[in-house]
Amino acid sequence: MNRLDYLVLIATILAIPLYGLWRTRGTASLGQYLKGDASIQWGTIGLSVLATQAGPITFLSMPGQAYESGIGFIQNYFGQPLALIVVCAVFVPIYQRLKVYTAYQYLGERFDRKTQLLGAFLFLVQRGIAAGITIYAPAIILSALVGWRLNLTIWLAGGLVIIYTVVGGTKIVSITQRYQMVVILIGMAIAFAVAVYRLSPDLSFGSTLSVAGKMGKLEAVDFSVDPHKRYTFWSGLIGGFFLALSYFGADQSQVQRYLAGGSLKESRLGLLFNAAVKVPMQFFILLLGAIVFMFYQFEKPPVYFNQPAYQRAMENGYAPQLAALKTQFDDVFTQKRAAIRAVSSASPNGSSNERDVAMTKLRELDGQARELRNQTKAILQQAGADPKSKESDYVFITFILQQMPHGLVGLLIAVILCATMSAMAATLNALGSTTAIDFYRPLIRPNASDHHYVVAAKALTAAWGLIAIGVASFASLVENLIEAGNILGSVFYGSILGLFLAAFFIRRVTGSAAFFAALLAQTLVFVLFATTNIGYLWYNFIGCAAVLIVAPVLQQTIFRGTEAHAAG
Repeated sequence: MNRLDYLVLIATILAIPLYGLWRTRGTASLGQYLKGDASIQWGTIGLSVLATQAGPITFLSMPGQAYESGIGFIQNYFGQPLALIVVCAVFVPIYQRLKVYTAYQYLGERFDRKTQLLGAFLFLVQRGIAAGITIYAPAIILSALVGWRLNLTIWLAGGLVIIYTVVGGTKIVSITQRYQMVVILIGMAIAFAVAVYRLSPDLSFGSTLSVAGKMGKLEAVDFSVDPHKRYTFWSGLIGGFFLALSYFGADQSQVQRYLAGGSLKESRLGLLFNAAVKVPMQFFILLLGAIVFMFYQFEKPPVYFNQPAYQRAMENGYAPQLAALKTQFDDVFTQKRAAIRAVSSASPNGSSNERDVAMTKLRELDGQARELRNQTKAILQQAGADPKSKESDYVFITFILQQMPHGLVGLLIAVILCATMSAMAATLNALGSTTAIDFYRPLIRPNASDHHYVVAAKALTAAWGLIAIGVASFASLVENLIEAGNILGSVFYGSILGLFLAAFFIRRVTGSAAFFAALLAQTLVFVLFATTNIGYLWYNFIGCAAVLIVAPVLQQTIFRGTEAHAAG
């Protein structure tokens, strides 16, 4: 990065929060601080909801996911549009009618205080951990490749978000997310265009996609019913539906985004905007990863994309072994490039056997290249370089730093930091609001003034920000960033969603039956997660189904005779 890159980067990440602070200057009531005002309309809500979900992990990990495994990850999102329609039809009208600040207040209205606290507690645990991952994920990669100090990166990004989120509340989060999302979309569109432009002139764009497809990078749909496969049409449609339904319907970080402004129509339009945009956006991000893969079939990639770890192993005395592997890798790369040219230049009217032989040779060479990368990683682990993060997480950022012109490098680093800031701001806003409304107000100061609760919400938001920074500062990176976020959500979301669906649709169930059903469902999910290897998206369905099955059973046995209290 040069001075132009830093100028673009600093101007982008500072201008948006400063504008937001100017727009939200002055005092705010509790309602304005937690829900914004009528100036927040559907376009802002839609971009805010999109920005909350599309955090930095999306833009760092997802292209690398496609580079390594193809675009099959898109199946995770197949259930989301249907889930958003259900949220618009069922969840939003109830929240708006009851004028709640948090989703868990509804559980208190419908059931009882302990069920409200359980739902809020599960949210706080899951999102509190996720907030640390949100900061740590981009910080560890940027610090490694750009040379920034890790803790300084974490504190600078996290500290700026804490300041403006505490000062401006929901309104500033919505405003900043709107412009941050615009920067993200523009930056990714430019990255896509540059990646296509940088493709080898030896192949047309159509031929490039054809070869990528033959190499397994464009297999978007797998109709397998094997529950152990992580990405299938059925797990995405069913498990993804329940994940999205719980995320958008019962996760306060999203609920607070679409309740901003207080209009049922604006909330619904903002969510339907996401139903239409989310899957195509994720598809193009994954396709970008496949295009970067094809770029590196003609432009020699590093034998290992996590170059700082590679250099540490070289310095620790493993240079001869790594050099030998690199020589083999370079030779395989040369052969593979020739094989791709042979496959792409084969005449459609030529011998099918000839084309099959060329394709078989290409797949063999691609397998050899992957094996050499795996051997390289094994040596890095042996050397104590300890590359805990998946190599694919470094692919896209390496492409940015090495292949983008100056100025665009700064813009795309700003994209990653904007995604970090927008996701973290929404999370902190929700954590502070939930703690203040569901715990502090009813349990500690039930009769204080609005101003007192605004101050309390600000203090709790700041406290959660410091906790998130603490988690990030002492974190150990998990194997794959984007999977970690989805796994963490899947473990907790099912039982939370089950509580809400029981509240909406099983009118005879009381608070005690729902409370203990959720505890049993959460325990079941923990046990399955620890003892089986089923695809993680299924935990959303299992947790939700367990609550909906166990709660009526408990109601008809242990809690028989108690009366249900229905709200909404």
